[in-house]
Amino acid sequence: MSNEIQSRYHAVKTRIEKACEKAGRDPSGILLVAVSKTKPNEDILKLLESGHVHFGENRAKALEDRMESIQKDEIQWHFIGNLQTNKIKYMASRVNWIQSVHKKKALREIEKRAARENRTINTLIQVNISREDQKSGCEPDKLEGMLKYARDLKHTKVMGLMGMATFTDDPELVRPEFRHLSNLREQHKRLSIGAVDLKHLSMGMTNDLEVAIQEGSTMLRVGTAIFGERNY
Repeated sequence: MSNEIQSRYHAVKTRIEKACEKAGRDPSGILLVAVSKTKPNEDILKLLESGHVHFGENRAKALEDRMESIQKDEIQWHFIGNLQTNKIKYMASRVNWIQSVHKKKALREIEKRAARENRTINTLIQVNISREDQKSGCEPDKLEGMLKYARDLKHTKVMGLMGMATFTDDPELVRPEFRHLSNLREQHKRLSIGAVDLKHLSMGMTNDLEVAIQEGSTMLRVGTAIFGERNY
């Protein structure tokens, strides 16, 4: 199984390289987050042996357990799921990235918890680009207010935007959503002051990573293509 995971991982890296070549981009500008979801720790450790260090979880308890059981300084842990403010305290001591911030209240809580731990946490503002009620994310017209609020934070950095596209087997259908998020970043780059530095666009998963790269993604969240179907 370990060789299979490494094989799938390298296949994803090849997909990224080919997509970048087609888009005229440098693959080194793409950060791949391997989303393990329910998979055993051995799978993560096997990828770590291959030099991969960015790993994500979409549930706060799963991330807490993972960070407790795999204490490797080189790993960069990402929380990518629906963010409940009362769960932030459980991840603040180790999480490196919280990708799904969609309210000022969450930014305040991250700042408070990170300050207590005397560390800095990178965040992304999640924008609801699919317009689906079940998808979290701030509305585009709320983005400027959040970024202005974040500029003076001391232990929280806003490093870009994140979006969850509509789930579909036809990646072309989500191209406008990715383009919308990319345009939002361009429109708000003027607010990159202090703790705000809109360098990243986290968009694109197993089904649509090629389109995401073409539309400017700098961070991909890939689970199934690396780890196989999840265990429910």
